[in-house]
This record gives sequence, structure tokens and C-alpha cells, in this order.
Amino acid sequence: MDALALEATSGKKTTNGAAAAAPAAPAPAQAPVKRKPAKKTKKAVVFFEVEILDAKTKDKLCFLDKVRTHFPSNLFVLSVSDPQWYPARQSIRLDPKGKSLKDEDVLQHLPVGTTATFYFRDLGAQISWVTVFLTEYTGPLVIYLMFYFRVPFIYAPKYDFTTSKHWVVHLACMCHSFHYVKRLLETLFVHRFSHGTMPNVALPPPYNCTYYWGFAAWMAYYINHPLYTPPIYGEQQIRLALIIFLFCQIGNFSIHVALRNLRPPGSKTRKIPYPTKNPFTWIFLLVSCPNYTYELGSWLGFTLMTQCLPVAFFTLVGFIQMTVWAKGKHRSYLKEFRDYPPLRSPILPFIL
Repeated sequence: MDALALEATSGKKTTNGAAAAAPAAPAPAQAPVKRKPAKKTKKAVVFFEVEILDAKTKDKLCFLDKVRTHFPSNLFVLSVSDPQWYPARQSIRLDPKGKSLKDEDVLQHLPVGTTATFYFRDLGAQISWVTVFLTEYTGPLVIYLMFYFRVPFIYAPKYDFTTSKHWVVHLACMCHSFHYVKRLLETLFVHRFSHGTMPNVALPPPYNCTYYWGFAAWMAYYINHPLYTPPIYGEQQIRLALIIFLFCQIGNFSIHVALRNLRPPGSKTRKIPYPTKNPFTWIFLLVSCPNYTYELGSWLGFTLMTQCLPVAFFTLVGFIQMTVWAKGKHRSYLKEFRDYPPLRSPILPFIL
């Protein structure tokens, strides 16, 4: 009995011990202490002092105080208040004989201190590129039509206001007019110019207008001459030439639209042109300036259509000039873009 009593007593103690060892109830969670947000340190605002001097005489033209770092250089031209120096004819430079600053340049990215000196140079009277191209392209359109309608003092009096009996002459007039009307519309609604103006040495610019107007008169004189004879292979040659001409005109327009879409309105950004969904732009795979390639093809088609020596000479001279432009643009692409496609040629695939 005593043994049983002792075992029972020890069992109770063990139970009480186990109960005592049980963990205590968890304490209620304390609310998180809200920390006050750290005060933002104000960045020090850096201002510039800018003086603008005349590049020739070194006279001070104006002084600007408290100019912010992100101030664009193209706004400096507004500070030169003489009304004859409108913004298009002003050039702001870091050095009197240096290059003009770009419109997108800002003070904080230029190699100047907080006290900066810039130099102003007058570029002379300017003319917009739109006006230049409209003048160049309107002339050939009007001049060719004067020969087509045989206005007086061009041919013999008996041919005044007469028309040719050859249908290729009328087709050539339609193609020539279509080409220059297309150019005028592209100038107004398609092209975006990186530079808005050019120096107004003379109005209109003599070289370009002499080139386009003079060749238009020379070609039109022979194509619309009363003694003009049609191409030697007749209708087959004319139809083939018309197909080439229209194909290249559509291609040229497609390239101009593709190039326009590369540059947002009002910007001067340059990008690598690539083919689009338009099949006429696939030539970008092989050529840097396919607009010139298609332009050359158009005039080759016109030469084949008219079988006229002045047209062939105009095509040759145009090809030489476009090759110079294409090579220059191709070099600038290679210099500006390291990943520029190496397979491309300037104007003719794999040749030139």
C-alpha cells in the first residue's frame, strides 16, 4: 500500500512539474513605432554667368545672369536683341573660329565653367530650304510646258501653239510634269529638313536653278521640236520605259516617306534606315541612299522613252552629282553608327 501511495504521489508531482514547465501565454504585440521621414536634402542649384561677344570685334553684345545648367544653347540667339539678327542668321560658338553649337546642346554638357563666354557670328541673310526647293522645281515644270505648248518665239511662227503628232511626246510631257509635281508636293508635305535655312547669296540660288531650269529647257526643246522622231523600237520601247519610270517614281516616293518617319517632327535625330513592310524599301538592305538609286532609274526610263541625247546627258550629270551626295552620306553613316550594316553600298548595290 505504502509503495502504491508513493507511486501515486510521485505521478502527481510529475504532472505538476510538467504543468509548471508549460510555456507562458504570449504577450500582446506592441504597435509599430512610426518613424519620422528623413528630411530630403535640397540639391544646390548651380547658376551660370554667360557673356556673349562679337566673334570679329570681341565687343560685348549681352550678359546673362543666373542661367540654369539645362539652358539650351539655341536660346542664346534670342538674347541678341538686334532685330536684323533674327535667330536663323545667328551662330553661337565656344571659339570665334570654331563650329556653331547645336540647338540641343545645354550648358551642363559644354566644356565651360560657371562663368562662360560665347561668341556670336552673323551668318548673313537666310532663305528657307522649302523656298529653295520650290523655286528649283517650279522652274522646270513651267519651262517644259512652254515648249510643249510651243509658245511663240521658240520655234518657227507656223508652229506656234501647235501639238506634236507623236503620242510619245505627250506621254513624255505627262511623265516630266508628274515628276516635278511630285517633288513639289514632297517638299511641302513629306520632307523634314535638319537645317531650316541656307545662306541667301542670291535669290533664287544660281547654281541649282541654272542646273534644273537650263536642262529642262534643253530637253524640252528637242523633245517637243516639230522635227522630233520617236524611238527606234517604237511602242515596245516606250512601254518598257514607262514601266521603269513609274516603278522608280513609286520607289523614290516610298523611300522619302520611310526617311521622313525616322525623324520625329521638330527634331534633328538621325537613325539608321531599315527596310519596312513596303517592298520598295527592301533595297535598304543593299544601298545607303536608295532614293538616289530610284531617281537614277526614273531618268534612265525617261531617256529610253524619249531617245533624246540631252536627256541622256542630264541623266549622266545627275548620276555623277547623286553619287557624290550618296558617298558623303554613306561615310557619315559609317562614322556615326558603329553597327551600320557593312553590306550596303552608297548608290548601286555591290558596285558603287
